[in-house]
Amino acid sequence: MSERTIEELNRADRGTFVDLLGSVYEHSPWVAERSWSDRPFESIDDLHGTMKRVVEDADRERRLELLRAHPDLGERTEMTDASVEEQASAGLDRLTPEQYEAFQRLNERYRDEFGFPFIMAVRDETPDAIRAAMEERVEHSRPEEFRTAIDEVHTIARLRLDERLEP
Repeated sequence: MSERTIEELNRADRGTFVDLLGSVYEHSPWVAERSWSDRPFESIDDLHGTMKRVVEDADRERRLELLRAHPDLGERTEMTDASVEEQASAGLDRLTPEQYEAFQRLNERYRDEFGFPFIMAVRDETPDAIRAAMEERVEHSRPEEFRTAIDEVHTIARLRLDERLEP
C-alpha cells in the first residue's frame, strides 16, 4: 500500500477511509469505521489514540472477537498480508520442524487457557524470544493476559499505521 498523509485521510469519505485502514486492527474494520467520525486527525499519534479508544470503549465480547481475529504465531494458514510480513520478519516462516511443533503445542495450550490466540508484536523478534514470551505469558491470569493481548494489538496497529502513513 502506498503511503498516505493524515491530510488525505482527513479528506477521505468513510468508505475510502475504511478501505485504507480497515485492516490495521486484524480483520476488524469496525475500528476504522468508528474512528472516521473523529476526523480531522492532527497526527498518526492522534489517529492511533482514537482507534485505540474505539477498541477500549468496545464491550468485552467485541474486544474478544478482535483478539480471536488474529492468527496463531507460526501457523501455516491463510493470513492477512500484514500478518504474513510481520511473522516473516521474525523468522516464523522458516521454523524447523521441531520449532514448528513446539509453537503448535504452545499455541494450543495458550488458546485452551485463554480462548484466543497468543498475540505479540513480533516484527524483528526471534523465534526464541517469541517462544520465551509464550512460555511466560501462558502462566498469566486470565484478566492479566486479556489486557496484555489487547495492548499488543494496539502496538501492532501502531506499527501498521506507521507503515501506511507518512509521518
